[in-house]
Amino acid sequence: MAISIGTANLEPNLSNGNVGVKVAQLAKEQQQVEGDIALQLIDAAAPAPEAAPVGNAGHNINIKV
Repeated sequence: MAISIGTANLEPNLSNGNVGVKVAQLAKEQQQVEGDIALQLIDAAAPAPEAAPVGNAGHNINIKV
């Protein structure tokens, strides 16, 4: 038994456009998720801000010549 595959059978049915809209929505959602993950990675890699010194400890250096 032979199976014939024509190009008409391989083309998706996009006559009403619903499939294209759904694919675009899924792609947009995926891009948003990937963007959020990228921002989280950037935030995690950023160095933590250093605390400002408190008081004057370490500001005075005794030098004897």
